[in-house]
Amino acid sequence: MRTLILFCCAALLSLGASAQGQDEPTVIGDGTLRRLRVPILMYHYVGSLPPNADQYRTALTISASMFRDHLRYLAEEGYSTISLYDLDEALNAGYPLPPKPIILTFDDGYIDHYENVFPALQEFGFTGTFFIITGFADENKRGHLSWPQIIEMGQAGMSMEAHTKSHVELDKRSYDFLVYQMLGSIESLEAYLGRPARMFSYPVGRYDDLTLLVASQANIRRAVTTQNGQVHTTDNRLELPRLRISNMTGVAALAQMLQGR
Repeated sequence: MRTLILFCCAALLSLGASAQGQDEPTVIGDGTLRRLRVPILMYHYVGSLPPNADQYRTALTISASMFRDHLRYLAEEGYSTISLYDLDEALNAGYPLPPKPIILTFDDGYIDHYENVFPALQEFGFTGTFFIITGFADENKRGHLSWPQIIEMGQAGMSMEAHTKSHVELDKRSYDFLVYQMLGSIESLEAYLGRPARMFSYPVGRYDDLTLLVASQANIRRAVTTQNGQVHTTDNRLELPRLRISNMTGVAALAQMLQGR
């Protein structure tokens, strides 16, 4: 076990070195602790419900037309989509953000993200962050994004980020298991996209102190949770809260959510 842990540590250090060799932009904090209010919306399924949908699938699904209504509302209200990298740079170094920034995130890499979300974002001039279960792409799993689709979306300006290799809960796990799941998904994305993946989403929001340690060692710059909120700080980089979108989130509900009601 000790040998395995030493090997995993070496792999993590190697990852950091290789990322710097890929001309990854490095944001050096200026020592200022900042607090920014930036809503991060958390979407899952965007499309039609299958006939056998259970309560969880139903709760996590909004229609493609409702999603377009969300985007139309955001555009009319003057919101600008930014990336988690933009937020990280603003928190670390005071980089300016637009007047009404918002981050749109999509968990699990479902096929409807390519069929419904991607074209709608492009139509409105928005970008999104997609958290990919890379093992599913490796398997060409039905109902999930393929590597060619992931590459196409990345080349079009979408952020394609890590969500583990097989979508397993990350709390109460061993060190080597976490390295395999977290570092493995990061390395797969980097291999296919040709650029570093430095953002992460914890599957079903489950993690513990060891998960946070591995995330830090893997050079993850920001990680999102399922905790509710829209305020982020310089030093809370691995536990960003989000706003959950459900099947009950119409435009009026979205407006109230963004206003903090």
